[in-house]
Amino acid sequence: MAGKTFIAVHVTPRSGRDEVVGLAAGDAQPEVRLRVSAAPDKGKANKAVCKLVAGALGVPKGAVEVAAGATSHHKRLAVAADVAQVEGWVASLPRL
Repeated sequence: MAGKTFIAVHVTPRSGRDEVVGLAAGDAQPEVRLRVSAAPDKGKANKAVCKLVAGALGVPKGAVEVAAGATSHHKRLAVAADVAQVEGWVASLPRL
């Protein structure tokens, strides 16, 4: 059953391309490092982040939303997907 799973991410906007970089140690918990080419203007970077994570997880882009940190590089994403699927994806990322 799909519930909401939360992921801590660190986003670099205005990058050369959209990509999932890997998993880095954050202040409180590990963070998924992301780069998006969109500028942080009127939510464009947040939309690009949601689309990137949804594509990586194989879920609809509407299943990923920014739960906290909309104007920060450090965000918390809510993903409407199976917890095991999300945790498996995060565990498979390269460590930075």
